Amino acid sequence: MGFSSVLPFAPWENTLIVACIAVLVALLLRRLASRYAVLMTERKSIAGQVVRSTHAPFESVIVFFALYMVWQSAQDELPAIQLVRHITEIALIFSLTWFGMRSMRSVGDVTIARFPSDAIDNLRARRVLTQSRVLVRSLSMVILLVGAASALMTFPNVRQLGTSLLASAGVAGIAVGLAAKSVLGNMLAGLQIAIAQPIRIDDVLVIQGYWGRVEEIAGTYVVIRVWDDRRLIVPLQWLIENPFENWTRTSSQITGSFFFYADYGLPVEPLRREAERLCKASKEWDGRACIVQVTDATEKSMQLRVLVTSTDSSQNWNLKCAVLEGLITFIREHYPEFLPRLRIDTSLASQPHIPLPKERISQVPSTA
Repeated sequence: MGFSSVLPFAPWENTLIVACIAVLVALLLRRLASRYAVLMTERKSIAGQVVRSTHAPFESVIVFFALYMVWQSAQDELPAIQLVRHITEIALIFSLTWFGMRSMRSVGDVTIARFPSDAIDNLRARRVLTQSRVLVRSLSMVILLVGAASALMTFPNVRQLGTSLLASAGVAGIAVGLAAKSVLGNMLAGLQIAIAQPIRIDDVLVIQGYWGRVEEIAGTYVVIRVWDDRRLIVPLQWLIENPFENWTRTSSQITGSFFFYADYGLPVEPLRREAERLCKASKEWDGRACIVQVTDATEKSMQLRVLVTSTDSSQNWNLKCAVLEGLITFIREHYPEFLPRLRIDTSLASQPHIPLPKERISQVPSTA
């Protein structure tokens, strides 16, 4: 029995009155449920944050669900009732999609907020940040695709078309799979990066000679901020299939090295003491190592290598530059005679002039 046969009004008026009552009751129930949920959950908990951030989508789900139930109970003889039911069904599907995506994003935001990445040792925070962002984006994309597909399947023509395509997939399915290979490969690579985490947000990478930090991990690519503020866009699938350097994989601590050359007469021990003094005076040094070693010797000079350590690569770069500049200044001020020089044997210049044979004199070009 429909609602229009119960109330003594015109068919649509009766149905609209019932729809208004149903919407008001649904809104009242939603407010009571939300207030109860807020009281039952802590303000800083994940559930509490999700409840507070999904008020609007949850309200739309309740309203459209109430309308959907009213239209389904109405008489089929009402004018345009099938169209109204179809529109309400699509609105309910998109409300559920909105609610699912907002819930996923809220869970990701709360998880990221619990692990701030501005700490000194932010390895765990960067791991959580990478997993949350990649998984939230991937699952949100899946929810959106499912919602869009569900909405399209409410159209009878589209449903028949989908059935026909599934029945005759064959070669067409293979062609579509080959065409979407790169897209699907990048999406699967994104899930692999989220789970295995070969890279994370703010990791320091060296990719084909480019040094930079991971600025963003999108659904199909990674944005690397190079040291000179350029952006390097790398597909996720390329990172999975090719080798690269990750300087912050297990820790942000790093050992930096640089080389310079000096004369063989330069004493190395004073140079070591000066390097230690420079490291201790620098705030970029973490106190782990400051080493000066002779690593090579050529026919002109000896090669010295200096190893210095820091908490991250940016500080290590500044420390290397400061120590190198300080050592060069120290050598120039205290041992200037041992800077790299070009040796020339002048002993032949002091010998008496030996005249050339006559047959060679004729071959000497004239300077006139």
